[in-house]
Amino acid sequence: MTTMTEVEASVREFKMPDVGEGLTEAEILKWYVQPGDTVTDGQVVCEVETAKAAVELPIPYDGVVHELRFPEGTTVAVGTSIIAVAVAGGGAAPEETPAAPAPVKEEAKPAAPARTPVLVGYGVSTSATKRRPRKGAEIPAQEASTVASATAAVQVELNGHASAVTSPPSSRPLAKPPVRKLAKDLGVDLATVTPSGPDGIITREDVHAAVAPAPAAEPVQAPKPAPLSPAPVTYDTTRETRIPVKGVRRATAAAMVGSAFTAPHVTEFVTVDVTRTMKLIEELKQDKELQGLRVNPLLLIAKALLVAVKRNPDINASWDDAAQEIVLKHYVNLGIAAATPRGLIVPNIKDAHTKTLPQLAESLGELVSTARDGKTSPAAMQGGTVTITNVGVFGIDTGTPILNPGESAILAVGTIKLQPWVHKGKVKPRQVTTLALSFDHRLVDGELGSKVLADVAAILEQPKRLITWG
Repeated sequence: MTTMTEVEASVREFKMPDVGEGLTEAEILKWYVQPGDTVTDGQVVCEVETAKAAVELPIPYDGVVHELRFPEGTTVAVGTSIIAVAVAGGGAAPEETPAAPAPVKEEAKPAAPARTPVLVGYGVSTSATKRRPRKGAEIPAQEASTVASATAAVQVELNGHASAVTSPPSSRPLAKPPVRKLAKDLGVDLATVTPSGPDGIITREDVHAAVAPAPAAEPVQAPKPAPLSPAPVTYDTTRETRIPVKGVRRATAAAMVGSAFTAPHVTEFVTVDVTRTMKLIEELKQDKELQGLRVNPLLLIAKALLVAVKRNPDINASWDDAAQEIVLKHYVNLGIAAATPRGLIVPNIKDAHTKTLPQLAESLGELVSTARDGKTSPAAMQGGTVTITNVGVFGIDTGTPILNPGESAILAVGTIKLQPWVHKGKVKPRQVTTLALSFDHRLVDGELGSKVLADVAAILEQPKRLITWG
């Protein structure tokens, strides 16, 4: 029959992992399991939101859900236990007294290490602690105390002064691994526990006794007055609503403040006739090579920016403040700013400079749909080099975008609309948009930034340059 001790020993704690390389906390968005549910190794048990994205967490072992440590909506620090799972045959150490004492000079053999799950941000660690042999194990505890006292008395008599007596080195309290874990979980220092087991071994009962509440004193003391605290801030809930800033929105706010006050921003603007580009888009929608793919102005704007970076590679760089170096990137991870219910995120297309137009269209489609579903991974938002933000979808002409941290440039694209434009010497209605390029002036001077923006505008005005320049 399984004892209560064995059940307790088989409960394993799953801690909040670092799912975003250096993050300190995450919010529990949704639990997919409840206490009593059976789970298997690799099964997703909850969804959490970090400062970068929403991530699903799999459990690393089989068992039955014992307890959910936190409700949905709670922000939990990395390393904190969030779910307890009762694991069948969880390796509970027997508490029975050994039939015969172990030989004095033989060290206890370490148990085989249990499987340790490897999660993002965690590694496998094994304990190198070994149980040291106790000296004089064959002497009962009471006799050992008598011998020690006699030895001390003789030492005092020989040296003629009490200061000559030295205490024997303190030994590590004796307890089995499950008992040590119980003490750790309860916050009990084993050195303060009185052992009751054979040969001075600390048992579970000893640990529980150490944390048992002391009997209440009979005299009833008057309660102390509560310390004065500042009055809580109040506001009219019918006229104001307060929204906690956390997760992606808080991370974005911190990143934008850091970027704005770290990188010296410069923004340049150009208004361009994109009528020919809009006609080309309509033709590409009929192309069999692009059937089923997302073909829109953003596709050709992205391609135009990639060609401009190829023609002006020095703009594709980052600033290493620690080394005081400019790091030139020989690849383009093209970021696309995306507005989601959780806030602004900037996933990027890895090695976008190597992709053909159909491949770029496919990557853009996947990026947008994944962001809309809230499934963008932290890895997809790391390592960007330049970014496009399409404010035109909101009917905005242009703006002064803030750099994504660690990047050198960001291109804002305004709405495309019919405007009176001088074309071939006559005023005609043409499809016109305004582009804005912000860049880090530590990396990019005015000439380089102007060349990049002018190249993008030239390609969108005459898209055949994609062939002659690309």
